[in-house]
This record gives sequence, C-alpha cells and structure tokens, in this order.
Amino acid sequence: MFSHVMVGADDIDAAKKFYDACFIALGGREGSADPKGRVMYFKDGSIFIVTKPIDGKPACHANGGTIGFTVDSEEMAEAWHAAGLANGGTAIEDPPGIREGGGMKMHLAYLRDPAGNKICTMMRMP
Repeated sequence: MFSHVMVGADDIDAAKKFYDACFIALGGREGSADPKGRVMYFKDGSIFIVTKPIDGKPACHANGGTIGFTVDSEEMAEAWHAAGLANGGTAIEDPPGIREGGGMKMHLAYLRDPAGNKICTMMRMP
C-alpha cells in the first residue's frame, strides 16, 4: 500500500542499532546507509528509511502517528519486541498480546524507537 516510510532520528547510530535488531527479528536484514547517511531497509518492494531531518532541526515523533509492521506469528512479534527493548526501545501501551475490537482479533506489540517514534507489529487473526 505504501512505497516508503521515513522517520527522523538525531542519533543515526542508535537508530540503526535498534532497527537492525528489530528487522532481523522479523526475518529481514541490517539496514544500509546511503552517501547522505540515511539508513534504508528493503522488503517486498517497500522501503523503511531513517534519516536526520533534512531541515536541520531536531527530530521529533508524530504525536498520534504509528507505523505498523506485519508479522506472521505471535512468536515473531515477541522476538521483535524483545529485540527492540534490548536495543534502546521503550515498551508502551499494553504488553504484546491479543486484542479484539471493531469485529477484528489481532496480536499487537508496541514500542517507541530511540527517537520516540511509535511503532508496532500486527498480526490479524481468524
């Protein structure tokens, strides 16, 4: 549905450490930096990018915004959450688990990355 998502970070090294661990837990690979210092993660035709803000101002997270990553199993979500916590992330909202609402049942896990961006994993359940 999207071509790419980009988040800002003032400390690119801390962000790369965090996202490398999280994406490896999802079966991906470490990010690669381009000549401008942006770190990119590629999967299934989509790109997730971490960069210092282009305008030179400090990075900040979107209040009310969440970036969600699809997972294939509860175990993958738990591994992602643990990898994020071990690499500078912060647990937020309820602990990872099954939630129901709006006629849907899903497994969700939420973190804030080192720059404060709100991210989650989601697996829709039957």
